[in-house]
Amino acid sequence: MGSDASKKSVSSPHREVGLPVRIGFSIFTVLTVVLAVDYFFSLQILGFPIPQWQYFFLLIALLLPFVFVYYPASESQRDKICWYDWLAAGLAFGIPFYFQFFIKEMEMGFWAMSPEPLNLILAVILTLLVLEGARRSAGVIFALVCIIVGAIPLLSPILPEVLQGPPITFASLMGHITFAGDGYAGIPMIVFGGILVGFLLFAGLLVGTGAGDFFIDLATSLAGTQRGGMAKVAIIASGFFGSLSGSPLANIASTGSITIPAMKKHNYPPFYAASVEACASTGGILMPPVMGAAAFIMASMTQVPYANIMIAAIVPSVLFYFGLYIQIDGFAAKTHMRGLTKEECPSLRDTFVKGWHFLFVIVFLVWGLVYMRWEALAPFYASLVLFVIAMTRKNTRVSPAKFFAILGIVGKLFISTLAVILPIGIIVAGVSITGVASAFTAGILKLSGGVPFVALLLGAIACYVLGMAGMLNATYIFLAISFAPAMVLAGFEIMSVHLFIIYYAMISMITPPVATGAFLAASMAGAPPMKTAFTSMRLGVVIYFIPFFFIYEPSMVFVGSLLDSAIHISTAVAGVFVLASALEGYMVGLGILKWTMRLPLAIFGLFLAVPSILFVIIGLCGVFAFVGGYYFLSTGKKQKALPGNP
Repeated sequence: MGSDASKKSVSSPHREVGLPVRIGFSIFTVLTVVLAVDYFFSLQILGFPIPQWQYFFLLIALLLPFVFVYYPASESQRDKICWYDWLAAGLAFGIPFYFQFFIKEMEMGFWAMSPEPLNLILAVILTLLVLEGARRSAGVIFALVCIIVGAIPLLSPILPEVLQGPPITFASLMGHITFAGDGYAGIPMIVFGGILVGFLLFAGLLVGTGAGDFFIDLATSLAGTQRGGMAKVAIIASGFFGSLSGSPLANIASTGSITIPAMKKHNYPPFYAASVEACASTGGILMPPVMGAAAFIMASMTQVPYANIMIAAIVPSVLFYFGLYIQIDGFAAKTHMRGLTKEECPSLRDTFVKGWHFLFVIVFLVWGLVYMRWEALAPFYASLVLFVIAMTRKNTRVSPAKFFAILGIVGKLFISTLAVILPIGIIVAGVSITGVASAFTAGILKLSGGVPFVALLLGAIACYVLGMAGMLNATYIFLAISFAPAMVLAGFEIMSVHLFIIYYAMISMITPPVATGAFLAASMAGAPPMKTAFTSMRLGVVIYFIPFFFIYEPSMVFVGSLLDSAIHISTAVAGVFVLASALEGYMVGLGILKWTMRLPLAIFGLFLAVPSILFVIIGLCGVFAFVGGYYFLSTGKKQKALPGNP
């Protein structure tokens, strides 16, 4: 099934280019990988170690030019590379390549405070290129937000008091953005060049060697024969693929092009099929082991090892997918939806034989991250293991043509990620120079009246509003700088606070009025957008309350006692089961629930999931009372209906 279905695709955001350009792109991709390997493993290929900032600017020089080659300026220019694309590409290579010769001057701060005229002009041009790359790759709104936030230091004197800061000149602002640690060479390149590049290489190799087909076939062989099997295949496949892609929209566009038509073919309503895919793809970006860029940014900002973040994300991800699975199963039961036949599903044994090495390298990666603590080195080792295994197996051997195609996949992952990560340097500089972050925190604390729960609620709203533009990474960075420190000072655990921000920034993918992910899935399914979005909210209900649970009870993300973790996770699983069953109107063992039962059960299920002894006791008593009463009433009615009973 997977191999045929995977040939279907939706329109790619990348421009189709000729063979000479693809060859050049492959060469630059190889140079990027070699540069990264030289930096991480201190090979000193050139005879000397590469300083960090020099490495960063070389990465920009190698990759930024191809943003203008592969992303057209407009839809009308999709079929050809224009002269201004080549000009932009040339400047995007030449300027950072020139800057990498002057790293010592930058690190000493000379260029940041008052750059010389030539350096200022080049910094302005580079910033315009970065903004244009953001516009082409992520949209006008993202570019505008970068401009507005980045310009705050210049507009500070005329802004409201909460946004005011010390006056700063345009030259100094450009200097900080381009030549200081709070600009491009700060968080953006530390995350991209210091962590992400290896994981992107690993993800590209997985996809390029056929992991996408394998995971879809594996999901189909595991869940295809269950009732409503295709929807369950969708959540398993999207969970796997989302962990690799790190982007909900890319996940929807890729796996959704297969799973949405398949669900519709098996009698799922279009809006429901789209909702399932939107939720499954949204949850996938925080599914371990390879999560989205925000998780890597979090590791950089909190100095918490990535392995710890990966472990912490397990329980929220499992609870999210468990709630989604229970609702899908209930829908299938209510509508008498059958699964696929055994003949329609690939053999689990054959699937495993063909693709066992994909699971092996993922386990190897987790072992390297968690046990060996290789951190940024782990994906390079895993990539090498994957490539060696693929080359030693006849059915997976990488031919020159396939290797060329894999380089294209890896390179596109590099440039698409850099295009949205690099502009964040403008946002960070704009926020950090003027102290807007502190003012934002003070505003939230003032509105909350000093009540931590209210402050968290306002923070969740801020996450949603800022995330509406589809800027998960930018939203996370702004709130990690401004909101997170205050919450940590209030006594909340640092990792729980940062995960809280990421999760609530994600909800805009499925929450109206924007619901970008739900709307994309709806367009692919030919379904009503708003109906799809509201259904997505119900199916993804876990994501709305779980962050409050783990921020008040860090043991749910494995911080603290393992006994506490086991207790709270167990009650959360039970609560999610009851809540999801009530929302769908079907509970395993009871069947279809009457509407009078559903609201009380949903409330008691939510209480049962709360990590508090009092709430758990109330929830347990309520669930047992309602379920027991419903069971005995139903049993009594059946007995009266038997022949001979009065």
